[in-house]
Order: sequence, then structure tokens, then C-alpha cells
Amino acid sequence: MLAKKNQKDVEEFWRKYEEQTGEKVLARGLGRYMSGWEEFDSKGWTSIWGLIITTSGGFRFHHFPQTSWLSVLSNSGNNNAPKEKTFFIPKVNIISAKIIEETTWWRKIFWSAPPQLLIDYRDGTENTKQLSLEVEFKHENLAGTLLDG
Repeated sequence: MLAKKNQKDVEEFWRKYEEQTGEKVLARGLGRYMSGWEEFDSKGWTSIWGLIITTSGGFRFHHFPQTSWLSVLSNSGNNNAPKEKTFFIPKVNIISAKIIEETTWWRKIFWSAPPQLLIDYRDGTENTKQLSLEVEFKHENLAGTLLDG
């Protein structure tokens, strides 16, 4: 019964997400931001976890703030509460996208690194940048969803 309710909550979340963005979600999962987005890099927001979402309009990363009872107590009366961190790359600005993963069986055994998603894109000033994220979900067609259409 609980699993059925959770599944409905998940479906409702993604339905609302599509309504808010006005875009169809093509692929989604969990990933860790590593580098390549100027605002995140300048503020030291590296190695943060969030949702990795490809939509009909582009690529989104959405980090939800983590709160515990200890952080709530330490921030009481303080306006420094954790905030959501997001960015969006429109599909028209994406030059290429690829998944890099270790294929050598012996390296997989001794040095297990998650697959890496690399996205080459043009920023607002038409400079070419490269975004790097680690992905923790089925990603067979993730890069393809960024380049289709």
C-alpha cells in the first residue's frame, strides 16, 4: 500500500514539474555536479547531488537543500537557510553530450568510478564550456535525449 502511494507521489511530482516548465521530461535520475557551470564553480558548489533532467527544451540540474534537525536548530532566526540550486541549458545551446564509463573489467573491479556525463555547450556570451557530472542511474540514452530533435 505504501509503495503504491509513493509511486503516485512520484508521478504527481513529475506531472507538476512538466506543467511548471512547460516541457516534456525525456530522462531523469540522480547525479553529482562536478564542474562547468560558472555560478556553481565560483560559489564552491561542487560535488553536490541533485536531479539530472533532460527535457524537450534542454538540460536541467536541480539540487534540493538538505536539512536535518541540527541544521534547523543552528539556523533558527537566521536567513541563511539552505536554498535550491538549479541551472538550465537550452537544447539549442548544447553542442554535444556523451557518457564516459570505464569499460575495462579489471579497472571496474579495482577502481569503481561512476559514469560521467560531459555536455559541451555555449553560454550566454557564445563561449564554449564543458559541464561534468557523475550519473547514478540508467543512462543508456541520456546523451541522445539531449541531442535529438
